[in-house]
Amino acid sequence: MAGMNDIKARIKSVESTMQITKAMELVATSKLRRAKETVERTRPFYQILGKAIDSISSLSKEENNTWFENSDSSKTLFVVFAGDRGLAGGYNANIFKLVEKLSVNKDAIWLPIGKKALEYSKHRNYNIYSELFAEAADQSVGPILSLGKIITDGFKNGEFGEVILVFTEFVSMMTQRAVYETLLPLEKPATSQVDKFETDFNPTEMLDQIVPEYVGGILYSALCESLASESGARRMAMNSANKNAEEIIDTLMLHYNRVRQAAITQEITEIVSGAEAL
Repeated sequence: MAGMNDIKARIKSVESTMQITKAMELVATSKLRRAKETVERTRPFYQILGKAIDSISSLSKEENNTWFENSDSSKTLFVVFAGDRGLAGGYNANIFKLVEKLSVNKDAIWLPIGKKALEYSKHRNYNIYSELFAEAADQSVGPILSLGKIITDGFKNGEFGEVILVFTEFVSMMTQRAVYETLLPLEKPATSQVDKFETDFNPTEMLDQIVPEYVGGILYSALCESLASESGARRMAMNSANKNAEEIIDTLMLHYNRVRQAAITQEITEIVSGAEAL
């Protein structure tokens, strides 16, 4: 009977854990639905600004423009989007593996966005540019656009010669992919792919006004992609945990029934033996 009690306690423990993972799966599903809609709304913003920058840059008569050339600094700023919590499968680990791969032989500076990114960079004593954006879930359009301005000012002032954005791209509810993108310097567009237009404004001054907004737009889009990806990854992880818990409960129930049957058989044998002895 002691064995049966132990199995019962184990089943109750797994059932209690499964209730938590089911609740977390429901929460992640709810967040994922909203985050997916936000991603779809934000994607066109930086795409349109990117085309505008390409068109304006084609008007500039300057051979070397600040935004299209590496500065004298050898430092590379890595803007890393990760999660604020764990229990999301390989979501955070995949991002950190990608950053480690990209930062080989580079004088890297980390700008972590998300508690896990900050903890990771602090634990390894990496050079951290700022801790002001540590919680990814608390960021909104305003702070992210301000971050874009901070980054572009730092690039223009020569604090770093390259800015690389690392985040998780939301492909579908089942698929999330760790990717990177070079934010600065901007890539010069091919002349044949640029929409021509005329303007009386100075192209260089126009770029100085638009590029910070463009960088901020990309950062906000990356934030939305990352939040959606985190919810998707956590939903998949909790769904997998639920399935594993169900399998464990089924196995424990089978074992419990076997132990119970053995106990009943033993009692019957003892009763029969006692009756024969009389």
